[in-house]
Amino acid sequence: MGLTPPHWREYAIEGCCLGIFMMSAVAFAIVLQHPRSPLTGWTSFPPLARFPMGLAMGLTNIALIYSRAGRRSGAHMNPAVTLTFFRLGKISAIDAGAYMGAQFLGGAAGMCIASLVFRRFAADASVNYVSTMPGLAGTPWAFAAEAVISFVMMLTVLVMSNARRLARLTGIAAGVLIAVFITFEAPLSGMSMNPARTAASALFAGGEGLWIYFTGPPLGMLAAAEAFLRIHGRARVRCAKLHHPSGIPCIFHCGYTETAA
Repeated sequence: MGLTPPHWREYAIEGCCLGIFMMSAVAFAIVLQHPRSPLTGWTSFPPLARFPMGLAMGLTNIALIYSRAGRRSGAHMNPAVTLTFFRLGKISAIDAGAYMGAQFLGGAAGMCIASLVFRRFAADASVNYVSTMPGLAGTPWAFAAEAVISFVMMLTVLVMSNARRLARLTGIAAGVLIAVFITFEAPLSGMSMNPARTAASALFAGGEGLWIYFTGPPLGMLAAAEAFLRIHGRARVRCAKLHHPSGIPCIFHCGYTETAA
């Protein structure tokens, strides 16, 4: 009694969305980074060379958030995001566990499909299954960078999604941040912010410093949640969806639904 029923459609959407994100990442990495691509080496300035990949993944993220499927599940696509909303009391334990499981499975499935479709192109060192690994600055800097960018991402999501005038722009802001982080932060940690995303790549590329990506993003996002709570209070957190349009079912402990009722 008192337990929420399983929400299989939302779990499947979470897995599929991250799977699509991983397939998109591999495809764009091949087009933009593989030695045989005509787009490779178009500039010698590293940040500018990384910007197209950042833009591609930012737009992919935005498209998934605002898709009908993303609007249904909330488009977390990240166990660290789901864990943070669980900490904020916006998602039940059953749904949180199922979401995180679906995200890991979906990311892995997406990478398996990408490896079958793109084969040697995905395995090439220039792509390397879009793996995220510590940069030349070393493990401590990679961990710190993952925690910081995750903090910034989650705090942005919380501030915007809970402000009436800004809420509808939350997904765009998240996509812009992904583009910025890939452009400027990637040399430090590979820019993950997502344990399931890193684990999917590690299935094929190996897992150097995996602990960084399983600890840095959750710690950074949980710290952002604590900062938001101290400033605004728990009542200000309205829902766990990044984009909350009307007319679409919501499985969360949702302030919008309570207000309507």
